[in-house]
Amino acid sequence: MPFGCLTLGEKKDYNNPSEVTDKYDLGQIVKSEEFCEIFRAKDKNTLKMFTCKKFLKKDGRKVRKAAKNEILILKMVKHHNILQLVDVFETRKEYFLFLELATGREVFDWILDQGYYSERDTSNVVRQVLEAVAYLHSQRIVHRNLKLENLVYFNRLKHSKIVISDFHLAKLENGLIKDPCGTPEYLAPEVVGRQRYGRPVDCWAIGVIVYILLSGNPPFYDEMEDDDYDNHDKNLFLKILSGDYEFDSPYWDDISDSAKSLVASLMEVEQDQRLTAQEAINHEWISGNAASNKNIRDGVCGQIEKNFAKAKWKVFFLSVKQTFFWYFLQSLCNLAALGFELQNRGTQGPPAQFQGALHALSPPATLQYPQLTLLRAPLSAQRPRSPSRSLTHRIYPPSSLLMSQRQIPCNGVTGTPQCPSKHPHKHRTIRMARQSSTSTTPPHTPCQ
Repeated sequence: MPFGCLTLGEKKDYNNPSEVTDKYDLGQIVKSEEFCEIFRAKDKNTLKMFTCKKFLKKDGRKVRKAAKNEILILKMVKHHNILQLVDVFETRKEYFLFLELATGREVFDWILDQGYYSERDTSNVVRQVLEAVAYLHSQRIVHRNLKLENLVYFNRLKHSKIVISDFHLAKLENGLIKDPCGTPEYLAPEVVGRQRYGRPVDCWAIGVIVYILLSGNPPFYDEMEDDDYDNHDKNLFLKILSGDYEFDSPYWDDISDSAKSLVASLMEVEQDQRLTAQEAINHEWISGNAASNKNIRDGVCGQIEKNFAKAKWKVFFLSVKQTFFWYFLQSLCNLAALGFELQNRGTQGPPAQFQGALHALSPPATLQYPQLTLLRAPLSAQRPRSPSRSLTHRIYPPSSLLMSQRQIPCNGVTGTPQCPSKHPHKHRTIRMARQSSTSTTPPHTPCQ
């Protein structure tokens, strides 16, 4: 049922749930995502298989908004490298989206299964992604969540095409966008710096994808102790703001200068100087013969297995509300100390356009909230970067939990390092869940 504009007092025509089950057989849940459940579905007449995404309206306004947004965007697009929307139903309780079924593997898994893998293979993958993104941008659509997990092969044939999935964060660019969202490792500097942004954020994410496909390493990561997520994320966002990445040896020793040039042009901190998707398609490494045929499989697969194979990155969707995004950044980094920390490290620091955002977001020395205290502290000294460090312990909270871990004083309800030894955990922490607009008090976890 198509979505249209409803006039005041007009009665909405919903589908009956039986209309869905009369046409499709829904199988078992394949996986559960942030806003929906995903099923395999079979058309009872044609026996053709599809992917079904079911959004439950009772899960809240954000879920309903995500469903409507994905329907709106997918009805607008038709491209061979984008999974196509086939059917839509809206009942009183649910949205059902039926899409083409991609039976191939994720790009990560495909690389690991190859006996031979070269720059030319990577160039072919990236070209297809760029063509799809260039099409989206021509329709003024920003995907906003491009990442390797959203790139899959359409089928298992040798020369299968790549398709882009997951459009519930995509947005029409009617003016510059302000609400931040995405996956932390793929966020562009303008998103981290709370600047208005647009289509260039997708090009930055493609640059991150190319970097990973050619080296097996993420461009921005930091050494951390177990469970030291705060310090890791402080440095992650700091590096993104500054564009602080390197073509590390030995992982980039066999990679062509042309490939490095494309990565650097896509990951330009100044968004107006960043390559567009169409310009990237015309780059010699994509459309010419600059991509090398040398086998780089062993080096890339070795790093992929260390960094990604055991635990893939999870999406941490940021709240569109400025207050909550400020909380998120505050929990990740002491914004007032970023510039000084960069100077101490001998690096150039964030560009001028981000300095205002950093100072505007700079908190007082101590922020007092009901039973919650956030303390400012300088970042710890940077340890030497070790490429062998695994990212398998990097776990981000689900998006239903907005805040990162916070430690609060013990008041007989919550434990701290000063609590008696009977507490099973030396450091007792809580996660602050999303609160209603009328509540600012975080939930408490009783001592065990």
